[in-house]
Amino acid sequence: MAVSAPIGIDELLERVRAGYARLDAQEAYAASRAGALLVDIRYQALRERDGLIPGALVIERNELEWRLDPRGSHRVPEATDHDLQVVVICNEGYASSLAAASLHALGLHRATDLTGGFQSWKSAGLPVTPA
Repeated sequence: MAVSAPIGIDELLERVRAGYARLDAQEAYAASRAGALLVDIRYQALRERDGLIPGALVIERNELEWRLDPRGSHRVPEATDHDLQVVVICNEGYASSLAAASLHALGLHRATDLTGGFQSWKSAGLPVTPA
């Protein structure tokens, strides 16, 4: 069995991001208002420090696939089918890209992430509430 040459994280991010259209903060806000599910995967300390996006579902990264798989036994009620539009949000838009690619592998073909993460949302002046 041939082993492929290792790649760096920058190349990996470039490859996975080429597989879907990422959203900027205004596009993510509009998508959420149109029914997309915003999913905040930041860890608790960041949520406590910076606040929350109203209406976003908080699912820590290590539980994401289990909670959003529409066929999974541990799914959240919002994980209704594979056509669900999901916008994954991390702190700065790196981990969320890998998470969105993982959701694509589960068949969630409309999964994407927020370019610049929570920090871009906050910088755009979009709604944030204290944790």
